Amino acid sequence: MLQGLTSAGLGQLESGVQLIELASKYEFQCVDIDARDLVERLGRETAIELLQTRKIEIGAIGLPVEWRGSNEQFLSGLEQLPSAAAAASALGCSRCCTYILPSTDAPSAHFMALATTRLRACASILGAYGIRLGLEFVGPHHLRTQWKNPFIWTVQETLDWIDAIGEPNVGLLYDAYHWYTNEMTVADIKQLQAQQIVHVHINDAKDIPIQNVLDNDRLYPGEGIIDLPGFLQALNEIGYAGPVTQEILMPYTPTGTPEELVAKSRQAFNNVFGAAGL
Repeated sequence: MLQGLTSAGLGQLESGVQLIELASKYEFQCVDIDARDLVERLGRETAIELLQTRKIEIGAIGLPVEWRGSNEQFLSGLEQLPSAAAAASALGCSRCCTYILPSTDAPSAHFMALATTRLRACASILGAYGIRLGLEFVGPHHLRTQWKNPFIWTVQETLDWIDAIGEPNVGLLYDAYHWYTNEMTVADIKQLQAQQIVHVHINDAKDIPIQNVLDNDRLYPGEGIIDLPGFLQALNEIGYAGPVTQEILMPYTPTGTPEELVAKSRQAFNNVFGAAGL
């Protein structure tokens, strides 16, 4: 597995270049970053050289398409997707991810039909560039009732939806926080096949009743009560070898410089991967 970082939980980063530099310095293997922005800032060849010299891969890009909103928003984003996919592909990135909110103000069946068509179109474009699309199920209980109607928040529902979307390059973004808030176990991970997982996020949760765990109140790996060694061991057992990137969503900017927070993250990874024997 590739140990990696997102910008979440690292304070006020100056740019994606700083994230790459710090990730390299602290011996991470990948970052989740906006590949198109990096290419626009540096140029394609310079961006490739930066990643190669720092020995950093791009783990995933975010899906730059607002598939949950109006038709105008969706079509506007879809027009930009080929350029984002081309930039990612040029930098060696083969993953793109988006999240699924577990409730919606729209009628659920209507939203499902609309979103299926939209995500199928996104997956088709990404597939032409050799990029997989990871869908992230979101587990925290407070978001299940945040909007009027329930939607999707479990692994099985997400897998069913992936089948309905029907594109071969669509799979799961598997986040430890959502695994925990769905009250799943290592046995649930072991029922999956590695190819069903596009990308993985790692983080930790406070020791409070699970129904009170908030999506934007996460801890660094090893600081909470999620069984992260078991989580990693199960992923390893099924043969998952892709990125495992830290994503620490917080209600405030964490104390410390980005370098201090990356150093803290490195120690956190050392602790949980070491406990997993990996």
